[in-house]
Amino acid sequence: MQAESFLKLCAAQVEARLEAILPSPNTRPTELHEAMRYSSLAPGKRIRPALCIACAEAVGQVNQAVIDAACAVEMVHAFSLIHDDLPAIDNDNLRRGRPTCHVRFGEAIAILAGDALFAYAFEVVSKMSAPPEVVIHSLTTLATASGSGGLVGGETVDVTSEGKPVDQSTLEYIHSHKTGALMSASCEIGALVGGATADQAYALKQFGHEVGFAFQIADDLLNELSTAEALGKAAGSDRARSKATYPALHGISESRTAASEAIDRAFEHLDSIPNPDTLVALARYSMERVH
Repeated sequence: MQAESFLKLCAAQVEARLEAILPSPNTRPTELHEAMRYSSLAPGKRIRPALCIACAEAVGQVNQAVIDAACAVEMVHAFSLIHDDLPAIDNDNLRRGRPTCHVRFGEAIAILAGDALFAYAFEVVSKMSAPPEVVIHSLTTLATASGSGGLVGGETVDVTSEGKPVDQSTLEYIHSHKTGALMSASCEIGALVGGATADQAYALKQFGHEVGFAFQIADDLLNELSTAEALGKAAGSDRARSKATYPALHGISESRTAASEAIDRAFEHLDSIPNPDTLVALARYSMERVH
């Protein structure tokens, strides 16, 4: 299946499940629940849940637990976007083609909606129908990928590096943590819930790390080269804020090469995977966006 078709299929599955499991906007506190749904259900590629589902499919089967895990990953991602857009961090007014959460609901509700989505993601994983050891491993993996050793840590270094000269090591830290960590976790959790062996789960974890690294370079390039209308979010903002990006440090051509090399490394981790075709397509999709 082509990447675009698979992404649309996964998005439909995940959005339907999110619609069902997110708290109702009619349940108190109504404004908080409305904000949680507004950000989680906003139009998006759903690349992280798609990777989660694709990894399960590649090693075994997709079941309700896999879809729940994919929803949890998407909620953590939505939490990160809400907080990333806040005036204290990136101060963005547009996300996924519509006003950011803090523009729509105010800063206080946006912060609380992000907090609530983060907590609810772990509640969903804790209740998914999977063997206890898989649930525990999944919870640990998601927590590690989300905190100071993963997404939040990468975002912190990204913020504190603005306007400063950075070296390659710092740039790689930002990309591998801010984006690579959650994509890696998405793959590992999907593999585990789908029935992977320990070796297969580790291989797909490494695959996700490389795809996430390439995906962030592609995002850097798109921010530099595309438009707000095409992206559904601000374009040119990285340069305006003097953020640490691949194009800023290496230029456009070398950035494309670095992303291609990361995808090549990702493919090296698929040798033990029974049905890797969709994963290959998704990895290539991350490059098609900038070529």
